[in-house]
Amino acid sequence: MDLVRYETRLYNALGERLRAEHGLTMGQFEFLRIIESRDDCRVNDLAEEAAITVGATSKGVDRLEAAGWVVRRPNPSNRRSSLLELTPDGGKLLAAATPTFQDGLRSWLADPLTAGSLDQLASTVALLRKTLEDASAGMPAG
Repeated sequence: MDLVRYETRLYNALGERLRAEHGLTMGQFEFLRIIESRDDCRVNDLAEEAAITVGATSKGVDRLEAAGWVVRRPNPSNRRSSLLELTPDGGKLLAAATPTFQDGLRSWLADPLTAGSLDQLASTVALLRKTLEDASAGMPAG
């Protein structure tokens, strides 16, 4: 339970910092980061990466669009889906918010640990995540 509580508090602390400094929620930051990192990102891809429903993802993308941070472009490979892209404003916001996010991770995750402990933690968390993913556990339906 300590791991779950830590993750929740870390997520909340990072979100508070992002909101205070950039007017951005943690979920919005995560969406912008994923969209920026993936070529030809669709709502389904974003939902899978974020491990939330397609409906919730679509609503989140609607908010990002309304804020002027993301646009939907026609998908030349599939007319039924759109490709997501950051707007110039979305790119600037992500570029400004990323150091804030990284500083929070450093303060609350990396600094308290030795380099060896941090490497071990990263390996352990990757193994635990893979275990859940291999079992298709914790993924929302739809």
